[in-house]
Amino acid sequence: MRKNTLIVILIVLTILILDQAVKIYIKTNYDPFETQNLIGNWLRIQYIENQGMAFGTTLLGGAFWGKLALSLFRIIAILGIGYYWVKQAKKGLSLEFLIAVGLILAGATGNLIDSMFYDFIFPYEPCVSFNHLEGSGIYSDCGFLGTYETRNTGFLFGNVVDMFEFHAYWPDWIPWLGGKEIFPAVWNIADASITMGVIMVFVRHNSYVDGYMTRAKRIREVRRHKQAKRKTFLNN
Repeated sequence: MRKNTLIVILIVLTILILDQAVKIYIKTNYDPFETQNLIGNWLRIQYIENQGMAFGTTLLGGAFWGKLALSLFRIIAILGIGYYWVKQAKKGLSLEFLIAVGLILAGATGNLIDSMFYDFIFPYEPCVSFNHLEGSGIYSDCGFLGTYETRNTGFLFGNVVDMFEFHAYWPDWIPWLGGKEIFPAVWNIADASITMGVIMVFVRHNSYVDGYMTRAKRIREVRRHKQAKRKTFLNN
């Protein structure tokens, strides 16, 4: 268990460091909505921020209570995933399964860090559109651009930084999808980590469970064999 734990901790820390390093680099070197091709023109960087969870999903419309509920949900989910991971590690589930759960944990934690601390680390620009939030009741004067309702700021209310975008489209001949973007969301390393972990759990779940059941059965058989030998020895 100790070896597997160290491996997963190393993977989680690596993802967190990479995720935060890329986000900090983007925030300090790119202007909002600045775009740059990364691999050809199908994978590119576009600096945006979102007020929601993975891939920009919001909760309860994203206003004060929605954002607070989302951040608290993240914290509860991270604690729950961590507790679940420890229990599965103690049961002796495979390293692959522990890594999958660790990927989800790392991604959720990476995005939570943004919400917790970025409003204190980086300047807040209320006039940038990704900081606008209708219904917040907070108004910011943006000069000739007008007055806008803007989001709440502070601990647990910061935006999540996104930067990667697939710029690819379905062929026109495909019904219903033709000409549309294959994956329109802008994402970050934390989002990718969550997605990879969830896919691994769903695709490989049966093999994880079967492997665990096989190991558990083998352990029970070994224990029964040892108990039988002990009884035989005592009877003699």
